[in-house]
Amino acid sequence: MEEARGFLTRMGDQLTEQHSSVHPVRFPKDLFKQIKNSEVESKLVFIRDSLQLIFCLYRHDNLSAAPWGADKTEGFLTVIHRQITELSACVSTNSPANSRLRSYYRTLANSTLSCSGCSTASWQLLRNQTELRLEQLELLVASICCQQEALCSNATATQH
Repeated sequence: MEEARGFLTRMGDQLTEQHSSVHPVRFPKDLFKQIKNSEVESKLVFIRDSLQLIFCLYRHDNLSAAPWGADKTEGFLTVIHRQITELSACVSTNSPANSRLRSYYRTLANSTLSCSGCSTASWQLLRNQTELRLEQLELLVASICCQQEALCSNATATQH
């Protein structure tokens, strides 16, 4: 996620309060809380599905109003695609993404890219929301690491 966030930073101007204060779509925080408290497999599926939905947002037909070049978008998408592929190798499910998660990203696309005609401001807003979602996904990754460390510690204590 950190590498993807780095590409987001290079894709445009500094994300300002102007962009971050406008939230066209509220992320379902209770869904995130539910996933955060779930098993590792569910977290990995959620991360993968989120990345797939983010990937789709940036595969938009009209990138002409985006304040960055197509090469930066492609670099970002390459990183996201690699992470999706790696996560897909780790999880067994190929079921569609959670309906609330899909609904959030569909509404986000409709409120930023579709309704506003793909303006520069809409791309910046989408970029801001993507940054926030990637930060949340990093928190999930950190919680997975903590869970794994706890399991390893317990296993080591049990062996001694």
